[in-house]
Amino acid sequence: MSFVAIDFETADRSFDSACAMALVKVENWQITERGYWLIRPPRERFRFTHIHGISWKNVADQPTFSELWPSIRDFMSGASFLAAHNADFDRSVLRACCGVARLSLPKWRFRCSARLARRVLKIYPTNLPAVCARLGIPLKHHDARSDAEACARIMIAAHGRTHRKSAVRARPHPVAVIPEAATGLVQRDFPGW
Repeated sequence: MSFVAIDFETADRSFDSACAMALVKVENWQITERGYWLIRPPRERFRFTHIHGISWKNVADQPTFSELWPSIRDFMSGASFLAAHNADFDRSVLRACCGVARLSLPKWRFRCSARLARRVLKIYPTNLPAVCARLGIPLKHHDARSDAEACARIMIAAHGRTHRKSAVRARPHPVAVIPEAATGLVQRDFPGW
């Protein structure tokens, strides 16, 4: 199972005004790769610099979405789905940017970490800072890198919760634990475990 968490920051109220994008790849419920791009939007007008700190000066010499698309598409290839916190927004930005660039958008399914936080983790409210605070996830809100990473970690937490519940339902009887020495298996230390 693999998915990619995605987050956009936009320059203005138009969905085609992506000025930053971050992707976090998760394979077998472990973060394996991160990508981040500043993007030159189609207009110089910036209305949200006060929120994310990005201005035209930061992106004037950066590639357009169209120029970045091959790298973005390659990063997302093989993903079973895309995840975003408030997925409707990021789905709309991705569609609009592809539309303006006349790029065909692969048919990725989107899953929303805000909905999962509400439905599976029972967290209210479900804005990103509140969910991260409840789960102990570090967050620099409106930094696309931090927001995408937080989304990935929320998805992993929700999976852990549902996986534990289904494992309990699947085995109503006590499970015998075989001592490590009896199996011949040795636990090794791996980075990130």
